[in-house]
Amino acid sequence: MKKSRLFIWIIVTAIVTAGITYSIVKPKEVSIAGNGDPFQKLRSTYDILQKGYYKDIDTDKLVEGAIKGMVESLEDPYSVYMDVEQAKSFSENISSSFEGIGAEIQESNGTILIVSPIKGSPAEEVGLKPKDVILKVDKESIEGLSVNEAVMKIRGEKGTKVNLVVRREGVGELNFTITRDTIPLETVYSEVVEDNIGKIQITKFSETTGEELAKSLTDLQEKKVEGLIIDLRQNPGGLMDQALAMSELFVAKGENILQVEYNNGSKEVYKSENEAAIDLPITVLIDGGTASAGEIMAAALHQSAGIPLVGEKTFGKGTVQSAESFKDTSSVKYTTAKWLTPDGTWIHEKGIEPQIKAELPDYANLPFINPEIVLKKGDSKTEVNAAQQMLKALGYEEVSVEGYFDDSTEKAVKDFQKQHKLTMDGKITGETTMKIMELIQSKLQENDTQLEKAISVLKEKM
Repeated sequence: MKKSRLFIWIIVTAIVTAGITYSIVKPKEVSIAGNGDPFQKLRSTYDILQKGYYKDIDTDKLVEGAIKGMVESLEDPYSVYMDVEQAKSFSENISSSFEGIGAEIQESNGTILIVSPIKGSPAEEVGLKPKDVILKVDKESIEGLSVNEAVMKIRGEKGTKVNLVVRREGVGELNFTITRDTIPLETVYSEVVEDNIGKIQITKFSETTGEELAKSLTDLQEKKVEGLIIDLRQNPGGLMDQALAMSELFVAKGENILQVEYNNGSKEVYKSENEAAIDLPITVLIDGGTASAGEIMAAALHQSAGIPLVGEKTFGKGTVQSAESFKDTSSVKYTTAKWLTPDGTWIHEKGIEPQIKAELPDYANLPFINPEIVLKKGDSKTEVNAAQQMLKALGYEEVSVEGYFDDSTEKAVKDFQKQHKLTMDGKITGETTMKIMELIQSKLQENDTQLEKAISVLKEKM
């Protein structure tokens, strides 16, 4: 009988306890006047939190969170809210030099990926490539971060180091330790390559790029070049007005340079007003790192000036963004329109195909090997495979490329060390690693198969 009463008491207690719990979590209904104001619900939420939240609330942080969430709900990787620090970083990126690793990044399907490393930057030197997906920064996952949040983690003072773990299609995960540096303002580089052929490389479209291009063209004309190669490879884009002005130099008056399509379906067509377009045989080099403003220029020169494109398919970014600043200097960058090529094609997420395809040698896509790690006989890892491919490209044919540091690899390393007067210990680390990568870079510059193809195509027109 006692047991029965105890059992009944337990049941009653459980029911009462459940009732108490329910009374604590039961939501209260909040009356929202139906006055047609879409922000009434937002204001009501703010009032609820201000009155009832169990901790003190930072109002500014709450407002910034609401703005950020509003912009993120667009699910557009190119539309972002930037706080004061992030807005400053964005402004530096298009108008002056800054300190960091020198790589354009974007958000794509929930991941942060490399659009293109900047010429001469630490990112380019270590071997980061377009479409590399960044997984970790200094051992911390960046999953779910916005582009600006990722940028703030990657950037830092000159001389400091940052570690990135990236995923590369067809390769897997790669580890990069990068020393940050000052990323230069200069965006246009020119030289005479051979047989009176001038080459102009444009690395991005910043506020001064148009002026730099005009100066480079004048310099090459004084050197009496008879043909011109415009290199837009690894160019992540930048300012649309610069792309328009620069394209106009090569497109005859009245021809389309660009079309912009707004959300109401209306289109604005930009035509060249240049009375004297440059009259030289020209080819344009493109690759998977050519994006945005770089694609605008490539499309304009091909479709409206008949200039052939040589290389590989471009990145595929066909939208236009504007930035609006607030009084505290924070800002919202948002997509305002689509841009279309002169003939009305939208290349977004499709890219531009070259008329003449040309690829770089396989060793151009090999990852950077951290000179601080030691690769030795018996090791089996991704870095060993990369080192074996580098040695083979440098002429050490006895190496078997299997990712396992075997006897043939150790012999090749010792031969390499002997040839270059390095410590002959058969290990790949420190000076040995740096020398291997230095020679690979030199070999690639001497064997730029895409540039060679562009020169060949150009000579047929000269």
